[in-house]
Amino acid sequence: MSQRPVSVVTGAGRGIGRGIAIELAKLGHAVAINYAGNAAAADECLQLVRAAGGDGFTVRADVASAADRTRLLTEVLAAYGRIDLLVNNAGVAPSVRADLLEASEESFDRLININLKGPYFLTQAVARQMIQQVQSGPETAFGRPRIVTITSISAYTASVNRGDYCVAKAGLGMMTALFAARLAEYGINVYEIRPGVIATDMTAGVQEKYDKLIEQGAWPIRRWGQPDDIGRAVAAIARGELPFSTGEVINVDGGFHLRTL
Repeated sequence: MSQRPVSVVTGAGRGIGRGIAIELAKLGHAVAINYAGNAAAADECLQLVRAAGGDGFTVRADVASAADRTRLLTEVLAAYGRIDLLVNNAGVAPSVRADLLEASEESFDRLININLKGPYFLTQAVARQMIQQVQSGPETAFGRPRIVTITSISAYTASVNRGDYCVAKAGLGMMTALFAARLAEYGINVYEIRPGVIATDMTAGVQEKYDKLIEQGAWPIRRWGQPDDIGRAVAAIARGELPFSTGEVINVDGGFHLRTL
């Protein structure tokens, strides 16, 4: 059994997931760094986690695959014996930004499977494990387990050239509410973190567009968000600083949601 809090972060090799893993490492967590294909990036993240004061290991798993989800959970429990925090972060953008009237079923299925179905059923499996932990004995020094899902301002902001992405992110918002309601009796709190425009590989191709929007004041805090902005929000939850909140949406978006005039 691990002497550290144990976190599982999906899609942790790069971008927001890496930022989250590093911030959890600063709290001394053991981090299961999940990745789908880029082993080199995951290994690099592991070194950064260790340098920040944490520990962990890398585990390849495609969250869209039921077999991979089972293996991910099995490997984490074999290594550490429990899970204190699940962070659903893994996700992909459409391969092609297609107009809503032209977008393909293939793209829709890919986005839903990876960005919504995968996290939904991974959360189901991890929640069952967390309930067993709660019921099996005294509470650990780390408190009750917690679940965080990373969504996007696309959960409520219509982008007609990537409707599949928006639909998946909106679905994750309801997923958070559902699991929050179901798990409250066990003291397992569930949260949604809703990032704005964050500087990652996913947004690199539209940097010029967002640079102009920032200059024009599209959101009040006029800068790009950074992965560690999201990581710090997750860290606050991991420290147990929101004990009387569940199903909560935490906007980390530079104030985009304010819809100022």
